[in-house]
Formats: sequence, C-alpha cells, structure tokens
Amino acid sequence: MAVSGAQPPYLSPVVPFSGIIQGGLQVGLQITVNGSVLNSSANRFAVNLQTGFSDNDIAFHFNPRFEDGGFVVCNTRKKGHWGREERWMQMPFQKGRPFELCFLVQPSDFKVMVNGSFFVQYSHRVPFHLVDNISVSGAVQLSYISFQNTQVAPAQSACSRVQSSQPVRFPPKFKGHRPKPPGMWTANQVPFTQTVIHTVQTTPGQMFPNPVIPPPVYHNPCYPMPFFTTIPGGLYPFKSIVISGTVLPGAQRFSIDLRSGNDIAFHLNPRFDENTVVRNTQINNRWGTEERSLPGRMPFIRGQNFLVWIRCEGHCLKVSVDGQHQFDYYHRVNNLTAINNLQVAGDVQLTHVQT
Repeated sequence: MAVSGAQPPYLSPVVPFSGIIQGGLQVGLQITVNGSVLNSSANRFAVNLQTGFSDNDIAFHFNPRFEDGGFVVCNTRKKGHWGREERWMQMPFQKGRPFELCFLVQPSDFKVMVNGSFFVQYSHRVPFHLVDNISVSGAVQLSYISFQNTQVAPAQSACSRVQSSQPVRFPPKFKGHRPKPPGMWTANQVPFTQTVIHTVQTTPGQMFPNPVIPPPVYHNPCYPMPFFTTIPGGLYPFKSIVISGTVLPGAQRFSIDLRSGNDIAFHLNPRFDENTVVRNTQINNRWGTEERSLPGRMPFIRGQNFLVWIRCEGHCLKVSVDGQHQFDYYHRVNNLTAINNLQVAGDVQLTHVQT
C-alpha cells in the first residue's frame, strides 16, 4: 500500500532499533539514516529493510565491516536463509565520524548514497512492497531516520539533471528584518557533507522511467550561514522539508524562511530573547499579522540539537519540532509551487537539510 505523504522521522532512536515503515516501501521512497559510527572495538553495523520485526525475511541487508581493510556486505534473507553475498571492497564510513546513509527505492533496485555520493545499487531479490520495517544494529549511534516521498512532485525529473558538485548559493540581499548573525563554530563541531534531495515528477503508482541520478553534494566543511537553497518543484500537498541543527549557546534568534521570489511565504522565527516562536508572511516588503501561540513551552533550547519537520497540506503547513506537533500555519501565499526557496539564518549551525 502506498503512503499518501511523508512519515514523521524517528528521532535519536536507541540502537538496536526496529521501527515500522508506514505503508511499506514504494517506488520513490527515500529513507535517510543519520548518525555516527562508534569509535569502539566493535567492527560492524547493519541496516536492514525487512518484513516485520523478525530478521527471518530481510529484503536488503546493508552491512559495513571494519575488518580486512574495510568493506560492505549486501545480502537478502528469505525464511531464515541467507542468499549470495555481494561485497564492495570500499569503506565510505569512518569510526568516530558522522554519516548520512540514504536508500532510494527504485522499480528494479535500491540506490544507496553515503554522505551525498552514490555508493552502490542492489537489485531486488524479493518484492520490495513486502518490506514494512527498518532495523539498525551494531556500532552506531543514530541521530534520526527520516522518510521522504520523492514520487509526488510537480517538478522537472531528477533524471534529467546531471550529477555534479555545486557551490552553495548565498542569498541575495532582501529587505526586511533579519536575525542577528551567528557566532563562530569550531571545526570539530560541524558536519562534513550536505545533501539536498531532489524530487521526481510522477503520478501516484507510476514507475520511474529511468534510474534517478544521485543528487548533488556540497563538500563544504560546514553549512555557510545564512544558508540558501532551492526547493525543487516548490511546495505541494504532502511535500516535506526536514531541517536539523544545533542552536548556538548564546543564541538570541534564528529564522527558517520559505520564499517565493522576494516574498517570504512562511517565516519561522524562534526568539530566545522573547521566549517564543514567531510566524509570519512578508509580501511586497510588508509583514502580516504575527502568530505566536504554542501548545507548550518554547521547543528550542540554547546549545541543544533540534529537528524541524515542515509538511505541506492543501490549506496549511504543519510544523513539528523534535517529533512534537507545534502548530498549523494557514497558507497566505496560495501559489504553492512558487514557494521554491529555503533560507536559514541566525544563531544556529545546520547539520542536515532535506528539501
């Protein structure tokens, strides 16, 4: 059964971990596993896409092994019996270092990306639609597991894009108020990759006509601030945007803006000096009415990590912070596909942006 939208992410799951994939696998579903390899004597970890919570039926077993120079084993298990191993004598992971591992479901195989770069493809040996669970075990610590349905997007096909490394785009100078610039961040506290996930135009249930080319990756030592990137295809119902990072210890304010040209369709502005989160829209350099109500306490904390999940619905944006729904923001710019840029500025350091 196909899911109608993106599944909320699993936040800081404890390893070993096993969690449901809502609706099971479908063509175009991308699963992102973000975490760090433990710097320990343990030499293996594994991510399994499987049927149920048992490990008897594993459609895709992805198993990095830090031994004999390092390699990755892929396999399938049917009714408790392993099939033929496929080994890649490369090791894209490093002990003690963070990683981002992405699985993209294609009609004939899984495409695997590590830290934004294509790593391997693994042909289906069993029907992938039987998979409804993901499990992670071994020498890793997880930050989150997120889900992105790349299948429903009124955008140019990612298949037509050529894979390349691109420089990060810095935003043009816009009028209007801005949060204060962020402070300095030491080199050992920043991520070493950034991935922007592109989408593909299909109708529900339609298969991809061609293999998806892995998305570009920015090999910068950190996300420059302010950060600016495109939202491929703009917004549309069931589109999700995931942003994670760390609030600087002395933070006063930061902002997450979904932009349409020079207008700001959605301005998310946590203010630590006012202990609130302001939401607003700016059209023709004029701000609208602020919204400030929250269901509980301020969801962002100085010096701590956060994960913001913005899901577009036909009438509003649903916004969650660290897995807790905070508010709905009703659209004030109705041309959703024109909302096609994301800007983040202020007193934060980003670790992951998925558009």
